[in-house]
Order: sequence, then structure tokens, then C-alpha cells
Amino acid sequence: MYELKTKETDSSVIEFIEQVEHPKKREDAYRLLDIFAETTGYEPKLWGPSIIGFGSYHYVYKTGHEGDAPLVGFSPRKAKISLYFAPGDPDREALLAKFGKHTTGKACVYINKVDDINVDVLKKLITQSVDFLQKLYPEK
Repeated sequence: MYELKTKETDSSVIEFIEQVEHPKKREDAYRLLDIFAETTGYEPKLWGPSIIGFGSYHYVYKTGHEGDAPLVGFSPRKAKISLYFAPGDPDREALLAKFGKHTTGKACVYINKVDDINVDVLKKLITQSVDFLQKLYPEK
């Protein structure tokens, strides 16, 4: 059976951020930590070895595959900072148009640094993603 790799852990978020080598990226990780925590109201948790997630939801796909994932999160990776928002949210593109310098993947938005983006739009993306996922996967 498929084993989900990215699970919530008891590892310290602060210790993880302190291990980020680049000082500016570490500073940005602390800024994002504050923004995500304040915007969501959730305590940060480390998911897998490198994703700082906020809140969680349980999903079940039509295939029967199911698991848990953070509602939103980020990871200060070496190349870029990955921001995790709800995949499949049709309203995300409108906000990304006003977001600032970024690139996108299937589920991630990548930024170089927080100074490149509009923090107010980031807060809207966070809120929109949490709302979208909580409606799509309501708690039972």
C-alpha cells in the first residue's frame, strides 16, 4: 500500500528554521512563519523533513487514495522558497496576478524572497486556500 511521505511530525519548527544556511532565507522563513501563523490562527507544524504547515485536512480522492496534508505552508528550500496553497483552487490565478515576482508549479508557488511579493496578497492567498480546502474537505 502507498505510504504517504509528508506527515506531520513533532520536530521543532524553530530548530528547522535555524538550520537554514543562508541568513536572508532564514530571516524570510521567520517572516513567513509570522505571516502564516497570524493569518491562519494555526500553530506551525513540521511536515516531513522540510515543510512548515498550518492546520490540516483529510482528503479522499475518487481513486480511494487518502491522506492528511497541511491547509497551507511553506518551505525555505536552497534554490527558492516554496509556498503551498490549495491545488485546484480556480480563484488562485486572479490573486497571483497581483502577487509579485514568482513562478508556479502544480501545487506550489515559488519565490526568491519575501521582498519580491505583496504581503497583503500573500495573506489573501493563505485565507482563500484555507477556505477553499475547508469547504472541499469539511471536518466530520
